[in-house]
Amino acid sequence: MSVYSIKLIKQQQVAEGTMAFFFKRPAGFEFAGGQSVDMTLINPPETDAEGDTRAFSLASAPHEPDLMIATRIRDTAFKRTLKGLQPGTEVKIEGPFGSMTLHRKTNRPAVILAGGIGITPFRSMIVQATEGNTGHSLFLFYSNRRPEDAAFLAELQELARQRENLTLVATMTNLENSQADWSGETGHISLELLMKYVTDLADPIYYTAGPPALVAAMKELLNEAGVDEDDVNSEDFSGY
Repeated sequence: MSVYSIKLIKQQQVAEGTMAFFFKRPAGFEFAGGQSVDMTLINPPETDAEGDTRAFSLASAPHEPDLMIATRIRDTAFKRTLKGLQPGTEVKIEGPFGSMTLHRKTNRPAVILAGGIGITPFRSMIVQATEGNTGHSLFLFYSNRRPEDAAFLAELQELARQRENLTLVATMTNLENSQADWSGETGHISLELLMKYVTDLADPIYYTAGPPALVAAMKELLNEAGVDEDDVNSEDFSGY
């Protein structure tokens, strides 16, 4: 697997406590929506027992000029160093890795179940599919505590307004602590919520990513719904 040195272009807040980092894309680096890279900090000012390398999904789509990752900013040595990087600073990446990419048979819809920062690979996948006019019917169920916590929410809402083949079902689980107006769905992703928007639950290919507890809950939900486990693609995001 190839290793590349890439330079930070800019960083940007994409939700409360969540930052996106944009890097100059190296020549010849190709990937598919949903894939990830291992990122290594070069000579960081501090480190910890987990070391200087972390795995990140690529939130940028394959046709976009820069490489973008997004992550919750926790109080760890790696995250503190990442947040403090100045434009022009180099990091190393290895990859791409992962097989959680959009299926090719466009006659079967894609149903995406995402929680929190688990949206990152799906932002890439959805932008790739909609901009490339692949012909997939896409359903994105996106769960967050509050609108303020939902990375890329406004962008995804606008994309869903523009594209008939993308249905966005954003749902919030803790609006008591929110200052934002919200008229969408509330509560956790449930079988009832899926059935409200998806006609035949046996028809789609499913994708889920996020904290391990959410992914386990989604897989259990789909199993109870009678979905074939071969039609479920999942990825745990630990340590975020």
